[in-house]
Amino acid sequence: MMKPFLFILLFLISCSKADSQQLNTLDLPKARISEIKNYIKGKEYNQELAVFINFKIPSGKYRYFIYDLKNDKIVQKAVVSHGSGSVIPKSDALRFSNVEGSYQSSLGKYSIGESYIGQFGKAYRLKGLDATNSNAMQRAIVLHSFGCVPDTESENPACLSLGCPMLSVNALKKSAEYIDQSRMPIILYAFY
Repeated sequence: MMKPFLFILLFLISCSKADSQQLNTLDLPKARISEIKNYIKGKEYNQELAVFINFKIPSGKYRYFIYDLKNDKIVQKAVVSHGSGSVIPKSDALRFSNVEGSYQSSLGKYSIGESYIGQFGKAYRLKGLDATNSNAMQRAIVLHSFGCVPDTESENPACLSLGCPMLSVNALKKSAEYIDQSRMPIILYAFY
């Protein structure tokens, strides 16, 4: 009698683990997803995909998410860096700025623009859509890859940028598959 019950219990636990890997609401709060769905509704943005960066999560962990808005699921997770100026000594907290030369990451919504080949290879221009990131183009804040960013999460922090969200080379290649197929700009939302 116990064996079928135990089997069902283990099956349910494994299913719930698989579901939690799809979407952990602490990693990507539903309120943030709803906020973006409402923001893009009726606007000239991709209505099916959005990119989220949760800067509350430590930099060595997955905190960059490409999210399928129609099917409510994460389609890509990655480690992403933050700016060296965002680091507060002897603290896990981060600070953010929109000021050129601060080397800090900026919070808010961005429109992912066209790609170009620069000093880090393929990169995507980011246009800040909020007062907190309106200087992104002037500051040359772009989505790009860099060799020091790991492919998988670890306890160690990711390397630091000058304010840009940096992915691993492989993570940017995977993101490019989604971004390059989109006819409309995709929203990237960085929050804390």
